[in-house]
Amino acid sequence: MPRDGQPNRIIIMGAAGRDFHNFNMVYRDSPNDTVVAFTATQIPNIASRRYPPALAGPRYPSGIPIVPEEDLAALCREHDVTDVVFAYSDLRHEDVMHRASAALATGADFSFLGPTRTMLRPKKPVIAVSAVRTGCGKSQVTRWLSRLLKDHGFAVAVVRHPMPYGDLERQTAQRFAESRDLDAADCTIEEREEYEPHLAVGNVVFAGVDYREILTQAEKEADVILWDGGNNDFPFFAPDLHIALVDPLRPGQEATHHPGETVLRIADVALVAKSQSVPDETVRQTIDRIRLINKNAIVIRGASPVTLDDPSLVMNRRALVVDDGPTITHGGMPYGAGYVAATEAGAAEIIDPREAAVGEIADVYRTYPHIGAVLPAVGYGSSEVESLRKTIETVAPDVVVSGTPCDLSALIDLSVPVVRARYSFAEVDSPGLEGRVVEFLQAVAWSNPDSRYRSHPP
Repeated sequence: MPRDGQPNRIIIMGAAGRDFHNFNMVYRDSPNDTVVAFTATQIPNIASRRYPPALAGPRYPSGIPIVPEEDLAALCREHDVTDVVFAYSDLRHEDVMHRASAALATGADFSFLGPTRTMLRPKKPVIAVSAVRTGCGKSQVTRWLSRLLKDHGFAVAVVRHPMPYGDLERQTAQRFAESRDLDAADCTIEEREEYEPHLAVGNVVFAGVDYREILTQAEKEADVILWDGGNNDFPFFAPDLHIALVDPLRPGQEATHHPGETVLRIADVALVAKSQSVPDETVRQTIDRIRLINKNAIVIRGASPVTLDDPSLVMNRRALVVDDGPTITHGGMPYGAGYVAATEAGAAEIIDPREAAVGEIADVYRTYPHIGAVLPAVGYGSSEVESLRKTIETVAPDVVVSGTPCDLSALIDLSVPVVRARYSFAEVDSPGLEGRVVEFLQAVAWSNPDSRYRSHPP
């Protein structure tokens, strides 16, 4: 409610994704609230922009400034801010509360927006894939689900959690059906990591900033919408079937990060991914922890096999591994699938690139000191891509093993061969995930386009 008859003055803490969605859903048209700024973190080069007037609406003719998170306390005091709303993902609960303390110390309230206020209600059935941490394997599960749905005769639209790192107005509602669409949109390496594998299996991907408009477009093409989540956030669309991935390679982290614990608590299915990579006892312990958090979820084991395009190019050679950026930055992993594949292929040496890193890549290692002897595939802009190229050339490996899902060799001209590591999803249990999805499909009244089976009713 407004205080003293004046609108609440709000700062939204974000990372170019949920922050914009929360604003669009709750604050854009609210006369009781004025958003004075977004703060930005996690993603390079997104601060010092503005949320444009065309997206912010008539109440914000000059748009809304996007400022570095470190300016939060000063902004709160300067603008007499009443509310700080936290709106990004994959932080430890302790770290979230440090931010809360910084906001509370200025006199402001600190809050979150939950699923009820922020989930859109699609007319078409939605299967959502989320996770308790970044890098659990959501994308390969989503691709596997798309094939399963197509095999059952359904048209599928994949809607990806937002990655609007460029011109926000231009990225209002994006549709990607072929590789030239990625080029036309000037997609970053991070965007290509998510979109390219979907396009390779024939999926159409929607993403952007305004998810009402994105949903309208996706529903025109699809019988079923697949929500491909980002980080460990919960979906923007109310799911009819909600699958949450848990990573046994990070045991004990099922309930340590925000909002991953929320994701697990509201899931219909808890999928223990990568179960082939850990001892059976670790899997059993992971399942026990899941059941303590969500006793109603169906628990299913899955595998994430990794393959190299040409292992012979890696065997007995000095290999530099380039691994998926988000997984080994805010995902907290020291290495990813590329490192695993290079090791299994018998590389003579896996070169540690950390001392050779230049430019923004060196900055990434300083920000995330847990990263091991791999090169993070970060490329939010041309200067980062160039820093990545220079680091690779400085290391001078015999071969690059690329664990990023995008085609690195198509983006960077390198003097050494690049061997791609690819990862997929495979069933472990029977009837497994397929059995649960088929059961769900049979439960939905497909003959009536207005009927909806709701796991979480409005």
